[in-house]
Amino acid sequence: MTSLDRRTLFAATALGATAATVGAAAPASATPGRGHGKGVLPGADRAAADRWKVLRGRKVGVVTNPTGVLKNLHSIVDEMHASGAVDLKAVFGPEHGFRGTAQAGEAEETHTDPRTGVTVYDAYGATADSLTRMVREAGVDTLVFDIQDVGARFYTYIWTMYTAMRAALRAGAEFVVLDRPNPIGGTARGPMMTTAFTTGVGAKEIVQAHGMTVGELARFFDGEFLEAEEGKTFGERLHVVEVSGWTRDTVFADTGLTWVLPSPNMPTPDTASVYTGTCLFEGTNLSEGRGTTAPFQLVGAPFVDNRWAERLEARGVPGVAFREAYFNPVVNKFVGQVCGGVQVHVTDPGRLDGPRLGAEMLVAAKALYADFAWRKDSYDPARPYWIDKLTGSPRLREMVDAGASADEVVGAWKAELAAFDRRRKQYLLYRGGRR
Repeated sequence: MTSLDRRTLFAATALGATAATVGAAAPASATPGRGHGKGVLPGADRAAADRWKVLRGRKVGVVTNPTGVLKNLHSIVDEMHASGAVDLKAVFGPEHGFRGTAQAGEAEETHTDPRTGVTVYDAYGATADSLTRMVREAGVDTLVFDIQDVGARFYTYIWTMYTAMRAALRAGAEFVVLDRPNPIGGTARGPMMTTAFTTGVGAKEIVQAHGMTVGELARFFDGEFLEAEEGKTFGERLHVVEVSGWTRDTVFADTGLTWVLPSPNMPTPDTASVYTGTCLFEGTNLSEGRGTTAPFQLVGAPFVDNRWAERLEARGVPGVAFREAYFNPVVNKFVGQVCGGVQVHVTDPGRLDGPRLGAEMLVAAKALYADFAWRKDSYDPARPYWIDKLTGSPRLREMVDAGASADEVVGAWKAELAAFDRRRKQYLLYRGGRR
């Protein structure tokens, strides 16, 4: 989400059994998703169509942001309140806030929402301890999560969810996920986070592009991490209201859903498609396109010329095309300076492997430009390289520095990716395989 976060707050983890799954009409069911394409219906719409039966008789708190909307684009909080069927006690706003009024690295202060009269707590940066206090203060016995994820380990809303799960466990509350599609599909890709490099942009050991919906991730977190961290799990007190009509080979463009920005620098589904790769440029002295109209698709620096685009295009990276581009960022790196670089155009989101894309671009940039450098942060002298926190270990950085090819870099994570794929299998809810 924000460069400010990643330099400070996320130096340490913070907001930081098989679960039951529910369909809106049958709260105890666990039916895998079927179908493909424009019949996709998010969990929130299914729950609303059933007059919020899954929340009946519960004292409800909601973790959400502007992406928590029904297909009519109305906020789920507004719809819950208007229905009269939900005892809505509180809303917990993440970075940028519940209504999205805060800028990057900021949040909405705790306040009373003027539309609903519900207390909105500032949960941005909350720890499990502080969020537990908020949940108890609000009198919540069921915590609902509904935020659109983008499928990347370092996109921090999934760690907001993990922290909320820990808080709900401590408070004795149930946890409900109103599930949404993974916009980049259901295939896992990229390197594994290692324990020594966990932070708020990778709080637990999952791969870079996890290939799961937030509902599946919640089941994975419950089955793999919560017992060790909290001494207990939710089990049947974790409910996932599933997406209908989504399969693992469905990308966002095929869902028929409207894209709502999950954060200011995630303006389109194409941004999400490249983000698991191009976000790695946060860990370099190249601009990742913040402060432009195409963040994470425009990448470059004042020292980059046409050779980078030419080399990348010759590589034939699946799912994308590279265009020589020049841009002048208005915030973040190189403000007021003309940067040469590339624009990454998405040609087939279903074939795009984000972590491979990142590896290809880093290898080429390192080989071409003597001015290329890795970003070092003084606040964490034991782990100074931000790229190591993004990729999960020093391996990618060290291989690129040693002159490894992109194929060699990608090959280095093949075994750990396969192991993760096997490990996550029991928690998956939706059908479909690799393209």
